[in-house]
Amino acid sequence: MKFMKLGTRPDTFFTEQATRTLISEIPADLVIQINDITYLLHKFPLLPKCGLLQRLCYDSSDSESFSLELHDIPGGEEAFELCAKFCYGISINISAHNFVSALCAAKFLRMNDSIEKGNFVGKLEAFFNSCLLEGWKDSIATLQTTATLPEWSENLGIVRKCIDSIIEKVLTPPQQVKWSYTYTRPGYNKKQHHSVPKDWWTEDISDLDIDLFRCIVMAVRSTYVLPPQLIGEALHVYACRWLPGVTKLRYSGSSASQTDESKAKNRKILETIVSMIPADRGSVSVGFLFRLLSISIQLGVSSVTKTELIRRASLQFEEATVSDLLYPSKSSSDQNYYDIELVLAVLETFLKLWKRMSPGAVDSNYFLRSIRNVGKLIDSYLQVVARDENMLVSKFVSLAETVPGIARVEHDDLYQAVNIYLKVHPDLNKTDKKRLCGILDCQRLSPEARAHAVKNELLPLRTVVQLLYFEQEKGSTNKGEITTNKLPKPHEILLGAKHRPRDAQSKQSLALDKEELNVEEATTRASLPPESREKKTLHHLSSKRLDGKLPLDLERKMVIKGDIEETGSEREKVRGHIREESVSSCKLELDPKKIIERARSKSEHGREKGR
Repeated sequence: MKFMKLGTRPDTFFTEQATRTLISEIPADLVIQINDITYLLHKFPLLPKCGLLQRLCYDSSDSESFSLELHDIPGGEEAFELCAKFCYGISINISAHNFVSALCAAKFLRMNDSIEKGNFVGKLEAFFNSCLLEGWKDSIATLQTTATLPEWSENLGIVRKCIDSIIEKVLTPPQQVKWSYTYTRPGYNKKQHHSVPKDWWTEDISDLDIDLFRCIVMAVRSTYVLPPQLIGEALHVYACRWLPGVTKLRYSGSSASQTDESKAKNRKILETIVSMIPADRGSVSVGFLFRLLSISIQLGVSSVTKTELIRRASLQFEEATVSDLLYPSKSSSDQNYYDIELVLAVLETFLKLWKRMSPGAVDSNYFLRSIRNVGKLIDSYLQVVARDENMLVSKFVSLAETVPGIARVEHDDLYQAVNIYLKVHPDLNKTDKKRLCGILDCQRLSPEARAHAVKNELLPLRTVVQLLYFEQEKGSTNKGEITTNKLPKPHEILLGAKHRPRDAQSKQSLALDKEELNVEEATTRASLPPESREKKTLHHLSSKRLDGKLPLDLERKMVIKGDIEETGSEREKVRGHIREESVSSCKLELDPKKIIERARSKSEHGREKGR
């Protein structure tokens, strides 16, 4: 930090109550009142250098004492005292911290070279142009002090000159930077790094007021010399410097003690930062956008600013990590720790933009990869928020259902989130359990996940039955598949295929065949002895498993009516019964060609008999 020393005499000012007096054998003949301080001074050293005092004391005689008031002098009594000491020749030091007030006071007192050569204003201006503007930190410190006298500083051109000097240095290539700067980022050591970092200037200008900071950033941005990422880094450093909670993951609750004035100031800072974010994608990180969005809810920023933050965060949503989404809820009516509404708002905006930008997203590898990355992110996020004891099922399910089906290749991560939620919320009722497990697609679970889910005592019985039924269907499909002729399954021929096109003609013929088979089977059963008839009936009930009616009846009795409690013993009985049925159904598999021929011959015989 550079400074200028003027004068050689020792300081002989002393204070007595509210009076500042100079130690001298000559009695004081000039009394100056500034605010609450009274100065007892002399005309002979001050009047030759101060044009204002010359005009005010013009009518007074040299022998009589003269009093005047200078309450409106810029910089107050401290700035006036610097000017008075210069007139007495008392030693003073001028630096970037007191230059602005000294220059404004000297201009007010008209201490120009036109009054006396080598006057105070001339010396201050020379020091400003040759030293302060040439230094990096001196220019910033000088600009920082202009906030106390904004109008005077603006009219005297101090602000404009300081900003121009700072911008010129910011645009200097890093390899040409020779001056001292502040850079205290974690993991950085100047001794280990011989090259100057590209963002060397961001930390020093973050000490400025938001209006001055905006002037510099917008001027630098308008030159298009620096990349948008550097502008974004400057905004990030400034936000960390002034906004509470930007660098903290957990909410400390400090905002409760903030006054309305501090909230209004922080709100202005946040809205200004958002307005300066470059339009280029990736100029700021998505984690930084989420932090600003979380703080904006606390500060109550305008809806325009909040909407813009949500839009910007949604554009880079696929780049986020789970830690970027973990922010506490600041709503007084919400007892949940995690702010799931914030994530849901960004997700919904992301899906709108995704559908608008990619109408054929299924055919595009980039957009498909993007939506699936977001799906994995949300499922991982759900695994974390599921540990919140106050998390409502409705909010959890709403966020999970917002993710489209194309975004999930498998439901393993979603199943893990549901399992965690069930463990943390053991007192969940049946309705909420069904709603929670309804978001799972059993067909999209991996074999390992299905094996775990079947044995999971926390899942409702309906879900377990669906899993077992799907396992059995999958096993019978794989076992009865014929790759050469691709013949349909026996039960699809006899009882109606599930996946065959069901036009009117096929439905009619299928119903006719089924009716004929039922008549034939009833006749055959009537002609048998009672013992054989009972075995035939049991065989018929077991074969009904093939068209899926028995599990549905079983599920209807045990889950839909729900009059009895679901216990572990009942669950095991159901599982064992279904396993026995699956074994018996496997034994009923016959040669498909023989079944077709027999069905056709019986059908023809029935028609001839009918004639």
